[in-house]
Order: sequence, then structure tokens, then C-alpha cells
Amino acid sequence: MALLVMKATRRSWLVLSASLVLPGGCGGKGPAPEAIPPQPPASVLRGADDELDEDEADDEDDDVDAAARAVELPAWMHDAARKLTAHADGKTRAWERLAFMADRFGHRLSGSKALEDAIDWAVATMAADGLSNARREKVMVPHWVRGAERARVVAPIDRPLVVLGLGGTVGTKGPLRGEVVVLDSLAQIAEKGAALRGKIVVLNQAMPAFNAETQDSGYRDTVPIRTSGASEAAKVGAKALLIRSVTASSLRTPHTGAVRYAEGVAKIPAAAITLEDAELLARLAARGPTQVELSLGAKLLPDAVSGNAIAELRGRELPDEIVVIGGHIDSWDTGDGSTDDGSGCMMAMDAVVMLKELGLVPRRTIRVVLFTNEENGLRGATAYHAAHGKERHVAAIEADSGNGAPLGFGVGGTPAQLAEIQTYARLFQGLGATRITGDGGGADIGPLMKDGVLGLGLHPEGSAYFDLHHSPADTFDKIDPDNLAKNTAAMALMAYVLAER
Repeated sequence: MALLVMKATRRSWLVLSASLVLPGGCGGKGPAPEAIPPQPPASVLRGADDELDEDEADDEDDDVDAAARAVELPAWMHDAARKLTAHADGKTRAWERLAFMADRFGHRLSGSKALEDAIDWAVATMAADGLSNARREKVMVPHWVRGAERARVVAPIDRPLVVLGLGGTVGTKGPLRGEVVVLDSLAQIAEKGAALRGKIVVLNQAMPAFNAETQDSGYRDTVPIRTSGASEAAKVGAKALLIRSVTASSLRTPHTGAVRYAEGVAKIPAAAITLEDAELLARLAARGPTQVELSLGAKLLPDAVSGNAIAELRGRELPDEIVVIGGHIDSWDTGDGSTDDGSGCMMAMDAVVMLKELGLVPRRTIRVVLFTNEENGLRGATAYHAAHGKERHVAAIEADSGNGAPLGFGVGGTPAQLAEIQTYARLFQGLGATRITGDGGGADIGPLMKDGVLGLGLHPEGSAYFDLHHSPADTFDKIDPDNLAKNTAAMALMAYVLAER
């Protein structure tokens, strides 16, 4: 999941275009190198106004709100908002479908039969819903297999560790034993240098507690230990890497995620351990030499055939102009991927059904895309762009930030585009999704955004997201049906407004 941040001053967001018409292109940036879920700030980004005191900042917020309220919205927008808000009340269809997908197929790792069966089911379901052009579009994806995994402390004590290989790691080719060196940050690897040769490096960098006021998890600053740690450790001759799971909360649940090996650098085995076990190793190593034995049975097989699941609610007047909505249907091979990102897929699938049920068929086409291979390759995103990038995309909305209570949207576009969409905030009051900020987009819509397509990320409340993210705890029982219905309605309403206006 990629965070796309548009830097702008708060004052610049008050600028409204003369026509208040969003062009098909915008100034949105592409995705960050790591897939990082959007994390909305509690207030709009300050940019050059960081020096403002709180009173000034509050005054500017009031100005933004006043400017947004001053723009009269057409009656059809308010009518759609009322209908969708009411329609979401008590709706459980998306929740029931997610339960079916989670229970029937389980995890959906790229290259697995479960993923392919889930894609086929999604296509058949969208066809049965009466959507147009329901189909699978072929994508070749990486086929990494985890294999058996085991880790334990062998000296000065004998104790098992809970371990989860990082996605894409090489295997150990049998048990690998070595002395551990525990570090507090990625930067310390280079500082220690040759002293780490032949050692197992343990990166015990803590992720900060979730900030409820800013909705910031600290993931962006912590995740490099997972993505880059193995190559940095290999550069100085380390034989393996263990990382403290990238989460702020743990009940001995390890969290996986992709490792990214640098070109021209030896590939060493890399795995995550729990917060509790990382602290154990830190205590032991502080007292004296500590040895760990690690076994990872991972292997990389030839690329496998997969596909994006696609269907459309065809536009009544401008069917060749497209608003994309979607999430990613693959998951890691832990839990059942209900939060990341089965929920986003069900939102997109059900959003267009809601619109059909209410007779809200927009001028432009709303295209549902369930992207494959977001977690360890973004092959679905690049394949979609290769096949459809020359089509007229008006906007793209991604849901890949979990299923907390709806907060609003992040917008990846120009200041004028952001200002316009902020005028729509009042439409979402009944759903609780009124926070419209300047950080928007997502990993799978990133290639479209690089072409200038307006990108939006659906932003639910995120306090529990990284407790579950990439872990065995990401299971269907964590999904709240009311939140899912309201997030679905919010996505439907935004897609409809962008496709109809």
C-alpha cells in the first residue's frame, strides 16, 4: 500500500479554480518505493506554514471550511448523498461476501491456487450483479513459497522464537546458526561495519504508538528496516537478518511484508520476530554472547499466471471516460487478508451495486478493478496501466487502509482539485467521512497518478490497522459490518460525484 503525499501550504488549498472543474490530469505523484498505506493527518498538511501557532492554524481551518461551505452544490449531489447514506444503514452484503471469501479461500498469496480461485469468484460475482464486461485480465506474478520456518535461542539459554520469514526472502538451506548483534536502528548497521561480519543482525527498532490526533502510525519511518535491512546487513558481511515486527502492538504475533534486495548485493535470509522476542534478544545480548539458530525453507518458483478482476457500471453518456475504484485481492500468507485488503475489494464491488440499486447510473463509467500482486510486486497495477493507461481516466479511488470507522479521503492532485473536493465534504456528514486532506492515492493506482490522473485514497480510522497488518491476526472476525457498509457508501458517493459531475 503506497502513500502519496502532495506538499502544499494550507493557504494554497483555499484557492478554487474559476470553473471548479477537475481535468482528467493532475499533478499527482507516483507511489512511494514501499507500499505504505495512506495515513491522514488530523489537520491539513502545513507545508510552508509549519511556523504557524495553533490559533492561526485554527483560523485557517475555519477559513477552509467557510470557503468550502460557500460553494453551492447542485441538488443531485445532495440527493445522491441522502440516498447512499440511508442505503448503507444495516447493509451486510459486503460483510457477508467478505466472510465467504475469507472462509472459502483463506489467504491469497501471489502464485497460490487460493488467489486464483478468489479472482474467479469475484469475476463471477460481479457478473451476477449485472455489471458490464466482468472479466479476468491476465497478469504474470511472482511465485514465492514460504516453506517451513523455525528459530530458537541456543545460547546462553534454549528457547523458541516466533518467526515469520519476510516475503521474498531466500531460504537458509538448512539450519543457520550465529551470534546475534542487536541494533536499535538501520543506520547502526553502517556504523558497526565489519564488526557485523558473520553475525546475525537483529534490528530492534520500535515503531511508535499510534497518534490518534494525527492518525499517524509511524509506519513510514519504521518500515525501511524490513525493506532495506537485509541488503544493508549483507553489505557488511552479516549472514542473516531478524527484524522486530513493524507494529507497535503485539501478542507474540509476527508481521511479514516484502524484503527488497538491492542489485549487486548478496541475498541473505531475512525474517521478522515478535516484539516480545526482539526485546528478549536485546536483554540477552546486553548480558553476553547470544546465539540463534534459524531455518527458513523459502524458495522462489517461476512466475505464475494470475489476473486482475474487472467489471464496470457503464456510463450513460460518456462511457469511455472512466473512474476506477478498487483494492488489491492478493494478501500475505498469514491470516486471511480480510483487513488487508479483502475489505477494500468488497467495498469496491458493493459500491457499484449500491449505485445500481438506487438507480444512480452516472454519466461516466465506474470501473471496479481488484488488483493482483500488490503485496510483493505490484504486477497487477503495472499490467492494468499497460493495458488501459491510454484510456481517458477521470479519477481513481483506492481502498487499502483497513476497515475502521470512515474518516474521509486523501486527495492526490493539484491545490485547485483538492479545494474542489473539499467542497464535497458536507455530502459525507451522514457517513462520518468529512475529512478531506492532501495526502491521497495508493500503490495500485500509482501508475495512473504518474500520468496525471487524479488519485484518492479512502481513509478509515487507523488505530488498529497496523496491529493486524501482514500478521496471522488479520482475520475476518476483526471486520465491523457497519464500518464496512459506511466505507462502501462513502466510496460509492465519491465515485458517483466524480463520474457524474
